[in-house]
Amino acid sequence: MDDAARTRIHTSFSNQTMMTTLGAELIEVAPGLIRISAPVLPGARQQQGFGHAGLTFSIGDSAAGYAALSVLPLDLDVVTAEIKINLLAPARGDRLIATGRVIKSGKRLCVVTAEVHAEDQGTSTLIAILQGTMAPVPLV
Repeated sequence: MDDAARTRIHTSFSNQTMMTTLGAELIEVAPGLIRISAPVLPGARQQQGFGHAGLTFSIGDSAAGYAALSVLPLDLDVVTAEIKINLLAPARGDRLIATGRVIKSGKRLCVVTAEVHAEDQGTSTLIAILQGTMAPVPLV
């Protein structure tokens, strides 16, 4: 992955106000693989005190989308065409980490997946799996 591709991903990520609101950060950028971390802030918890599924979904979707973007030509961007989530365990802990991966990249569609782990006092627990399709679109 060249510097232009890395810069594109970092610039795009910094323009996502949702990720900024959630306190999310890019922690790994590689071809076909992106990792995003986010703290489980007080405003992102559900009624039982765990991280909200909306936080889990948001960072999983972004990790999967940026994984797709990492393998596309520089004149394309991506949007989510569809994505589903399986919630496996409560988001217990202080931080979530989403790892997005490309399963298959094509001209019209990219099939992606993401795993989201919760970190709690040194223990990492798989809390969600996402699978979806990203659509390459021209830059606007």
